[in-house]
Amino acid sequence: MAKPSFLIPTGFGTNCDDETELALKNSGINAKKGHINDIIEGYINLNDFQGLFFPGGFSYGDDTGSGNALANKIRNNYWDELLKFVEADKLVMGVCNGFQVMVNLGLLKGVSGKLGEQQVALDFNDPVEDNPNARYFDRWVDLKFYNNSPWTKGIDVTQFPIAHGEGKFFANAKVLQEIEDNNLVGARYVEGVICKDQNLQADPNGSLNNIACITNPTGRLIGLMPHPERALWFTQLPNWTLLKEEYKRKGEPVPKYGPGKKIFDNAREYFE
Repeated sequence: MAKPSFLIPTGFGTNCDDETELALKNSGINAKKGHINDIIEGYINLNDFQGLFFPGGFSYGDDTGSGNALANKIRNNYWDELLKFVEADKLVMGVCNGFQVMVNLGLLKGVSGKLGEQQVALDFNDPVEDNPNARYFDRWVDLKFYNNSPWTKGIDVTQFPIAHGEGKFFANAKVLQEIEDNNLVGARYVEGVICKDQNLQADPNGSLNNIACITNPTGRLIGLMPHPERALWFTQLPNWTLLKEEYKRKGEPVPKYGPGKKIFDNAREYFE
């Protein structure tokens, strides 16, 4: 069976495209980085791909709001092509800035409203105990996943890193209730081993209902604030040296890969 092919839009401030490409290829997916201008000009055709992955970074410097300028560039230049893509049997993920792009494009919403209508937002971080000035910051978080998406199949509680200044998930009361009632929450921040070991609070940015990830009703489209591509290897875990000793004392092999790999394995398995 041929490998599925995924496109990673790049350019103008995206900076997680190399890690994303590596993670996809490591899981047996043909991954291609494509500059946004080459996609717009037709040098790269969306129809040649089974998946689309919006990477993290600071597209256009976040000068008009995180993910907003890139979302507008997409909407104004190949919106019709993108709509056909997401309505087909394809997979789409946005991580961090990519999540912000998907939110601004209106690709992630409740079950009401039309595709392309923004219903949720990722706002500036709230002041929290771990980040009282509400600035950009990075650390690891504990996550509880819900298996309502092909991307998250088989994942329960795990740990990924975050790195953002605008990660607070927000929606009005009606939309938030709709998201909850229709099981569109993909993951929440929870208090787990990372929080307990480092005395950190679960929600790092004030997200409503501790939401770290949402999906569309099919589960094929997903936005995730933490970075699975930065948790690809076991030695990227902040407590890997402790875990290594625990594995050795149990007589178990030390893992090569970290918890992020499962996300990308799931994407490949969806097309098998």
